[in-house]
Amino acid sequence: MDGAVLAMVGGLLVLSLVSGMLGLGVAFAAVPFLALFMSNLVDQVQPLSLLLNGITALFAAFGFARSGLIDWRRALGLAAVTTAFAPLGALLAHVIDPGAIWAVYLAGVGYLAYRLFRPVKERPGWENYRAVLAWAVPISVLSGLLGVGPGFLLMPALILAGFETKRAAAINAVAVTPPSFSALLPHLSTAQWDGGLTLALLAVGAVGAFAGARLTSLYVPGQRIKQLFGVLIVVMTTYKIITLLV
Repeated sequence: MDGAVLAMVGGLLVLSLVSGMLGLGVAFAAVPFLALFMSNLVDQVQPLSLLLNGITALFAAFGFARSGLIDWRRALGLAAVTTAFAPLGALLAHVIDPGAIWAVYLAGVGYLAYRLFRPVKERPGWENYRAVLAWAVPISVLSGLLGVGPGFLLMPALILAGFETKRAAAINAVAVTPPSFSALLPHLSTAQWDGGLTLALLAVGAVGAFAGARLTSLYVPGQRIKQLFGVLIVVMTTYKIITLLV
């Protein structure tokens, strides 16, 4: 492997470990990371990020399932909504300017970072779950547009609705797996793949995500997970703003 490939594989492993801890799928961090090495956002970065998102979310779900943290009824209900609406955003990505896509990304993560650092009461009733289902529709469209999968927006939606952080991460991992693949479908006809690189990234992504989910399940307090997510959002947003300005 040359230096760039090693950097991509090593970086993706770290990002997958962190995203697995949060039940997100890796795309929300992989999109700006892969954009350092790939110039075509819609045909290179987004298809690869969505594929990685599905695989990492799936293996994170395996990790959370081993600890019995997944509320399957709610997770599968969310998965149905996100899977249905994510492809719409992916279709829009082919006709919307990439600069506008990044603007939406930065606005979304900035708002969520602000909300996550405020106190939230745990009240995971069915009324709040129905609110999350309603939020999942625009979240899925937006995530398909960004090519990141819905996890980075759905996770804070679950937390803000009152779900305990570890269970929110577990539900999120299941809910974002199928829409990652459904959002990938509109990209397949134009996607540009490097087979060897793709397989290497998928392998390290799966390992990192599963390990991250097991760390969260066994060792990391829920409040620490929430704080980690908020810090990660701030770091990724700041990083992307700098790269856009330089």
